[in-house]
Amino acid sequence: MNVRRGRNFLQTPGPTNIPDRVLRAMHQPAWEYSGPDFVELARQTLMDIRPIFKTDGEVFIYASNGHGGWEAALANILAPGDKVLVPETGVFSFAWADMAQRMGLEFDTIPNDWRHGIDPNKVEAALRADTKGEYRAVLMIHTETATGVTSDVQAVRQAMDAAGHEALLVVDVIASLACTDFRMDEWGVDVAVGGSQKGLMCPPGLGFNAVNDRAKAAGSNAGAPRSYWDWRTREMNKNPEAYRWFAGTAPEHMIFALREALDMLAEEGLDAAFARHRRLGDATRAAVDAWGTGGVMEINALVPEERAESITTIRMGDNFEIKPFQHILREKFNVAVGGGLGALDGKSFRIGHMGDINEPMILGTLASVEAVFDILALPHGDGALTAAIASLSAAHKE
Repeated sequence: MNVRRGRNFLQTPGPTNIPDRVLRAMHQPAWEYSGPDFVELARQTLMDIRPIFKTDGEVFIYASNGHGGWEAALANILAPGDKVLVPETGVFSFAWADMAQRMGLEFDTIPNDWRHGIDPNKVEAALRADTKGEYRAVLMIHTETATGVTSDVQAVRQAMDAAGHEALLVVDVIASLACTDFRMDEWGVDVAVGGSQKGLMCPPGLGFNAVNDRAKAAGSNAGAPRSYWDWRTREMNKNPEAYRWFAGTAPEHMIFALREALDMLAEEGLDAAFARHRRLGDATRAAVDAWGTGGVMEINALVPEERAESITTIRMGDNFEIKPFQHILREKFNVAVGGGLGALDGKSFRIGHMGDINEPMILGTLASVEAVFDILALPHGDGALTAAIASLSAAHKE
């Protein structure tokens, strides 16, 4: 039996490390869900999550994962037979499009090589070609977890405006929220879909829809048959009964967790959290660049400005065997990283650097990964840890 001591380094792209403070916040008896104490806590939490999205609009909280957030967004603004445009970013753009199809929607994609962000010019061209105005929404992934690529939300909005198209902009921020700057109102996003288990440092189990007035109007006048997902029955200002905000009994302990996580982010400050993720991402990329001098591995995202602050995908070539790599890393070093997904399955692995992590954790992860390279005799360049340390040192001197 292999006994592991010390902390597990959970450097997967989600779920992420849950801080002790968040765990302690959950470790309490259930509250009277319609009593004044919980109602006030829930009300304040629903208000305080808005600045994380940088919106004045309402944020709806579901007892679900991110896929539930996807479905809620689609069900409220679209009806069977409607058509959407889904720019390809990786496996999760395909998964969202597949969900749309299962819900009776039609979709078109804009092909992508999984190494670049969404091309706003292609979005504009596709919308200009839609002379009948059939596209009801553009569904885009901000940070694609499979590829480690972050697309430019503001540029996509500007492309939509340039095309003069009325489609709603719906953005998945599951892997970017609280990790990367996202400005819902300023950038003209109509619906943003989030999840609790990544940058928000909470357990899996909450999905979010941040919604502006334009999307609400679409939801009131259209949408699919829906009950649990319905925004209309959850609006705080229209429904004084607090149980309606969650379509029944609230997921109390998840709300306790979220409340504590929001307090922690407020203490750190969003800009400081973004800077921390950037430091850790830069250190990881510096290490990968050093490993890559051995000619075998490289960062998947080709454009430096598009490299995600929350996740780095490392391409390893066609003969990479992820299972032995993950097994040794897990069993010998107590470190977990993600495997490749979709077209990158068997060709890559992924290091998550999002949520409740710091410099020693990322350095320990990088050192452990390099040790497994040596155990498996995987060729790699030298100096990765030195490069990562230099990157962190330079960042902290600024």
